[in-house]
Amino acid sequence: MVIKAYKLISKNKISYLVAAALVAGIFPLLSLTRVDASPIIDRSITLSSSVGDASGITYELKTAALPTTTAVKSLEVKFCQSLTGACVKPAGFSNTSATLSSQPTGLGATSGWTVNTATDGSLRILNASNATISSGAVNITWGGVHNPTATNTTFYSVITTYSDSAWSSALDTGSVALSTTSQIQVALKVDEMLTFCTGTSITGQNCATASGSQVNLGSGSPSATTTGTSILAASTNGNSGYSIIVNGSTLTSGVNTITPLSTGGASSVGSKQFGFNLADANTTPTVGLTKTGTGTAIADTNYGTNNNFRFASGETVASASGPTNANTFTVGYIANIDGLTPAGVYVSNLTYTATSNF
Repeated sequence: MVIKAYKLISKNKISYLVAAALVAGIFPLLSLTRVDASPIIDRSITLSSSVGDASGITYELKTAALPTTTAVKSLEVKFCQSLTGACVKPAGFSNTSATLSSQPTGLGATSGWTVNTATDGSLRILNASNATISSGAVNITWGGVHNPTATNTTFYSVITTYSDSAWSSALDTGSVALSTTSQIQVALKVDEMLTFCTGTSITGQNCATASGSQVNLGSGSPSATTTGTSILAASTNGNSGYSIIVNGSTLTSGVNTITPLSTGGASSVGSKQFGFNLADANTTPTVGLTKTGTGTAIADTNYGTNNNFRFASGETVASASGPTNANTFTVGYIANIDGLTPAGVYVSNLTYTATSNF
């Protein structure tokens, strides 16, 4: 009998110990996880800059509609080095200067939300008077956040909504993985630049296509004006733009010359004249074309007036007052002779020089 009683007591003790072990194993689990909580889905946190140790950064939280059917009065985003074990704040992360960039959307109330920076390592907002259930996508943006110090390092955030304004009665939760990065600096050196070319032909403003160096005015006649054209194209990044100056001599054959229009004037058939302009609509005679290109250069007043031709060595024919994309000018030349002009081949060697100012 003694032996039987002993066995019965032992079985009861074993049953009690097993039951106690089960309770001890279950209760801690229940204390960590709300069985009625639902995960926050389609969640993301976007940083205005992910550079490690950067300050004044914007953190934007976005989620789909929250699963809770209870009004949210506070929300927390806690930042951790890992999602396992105790939450340890990433070194360097700081929320002490965090601000609410705008009122959140999707949390119910459209106003009355404020930031609380008292808890180190957490971005928090609250609205104790919010009684409206969350509806639609949620968007919350904090400014003034300081990123974790380490670069190219993953860190984590745990998002939790609460039914009270003290961040104690949790509703729903979700986590997001983030990472800092190192800043990549790309450097480009731009030197002082002047692009300039002359010729008798050019495609667009591409100086690589410029060709030709001789303008053939044909045979002079006291009863008709002879004409020809050449091309000037230029661009610069100079602070004060550029100037194009012409140097050379009038049409000359031995000791004989064609009178240059040194003060400008109209073409006069039967008179000895040589000159040019950069105008776009000459009619007497018809010569020249409209300036092309997206630049801001203009023809000088002395050389930009229709039907007014001129040539004086050393004068500016076109210029830009600041940095400019390329322009192409067509130079329209005229020559007239009188009946006494000696026979010969008359040549004018002109040099156009562009100077930019930096």
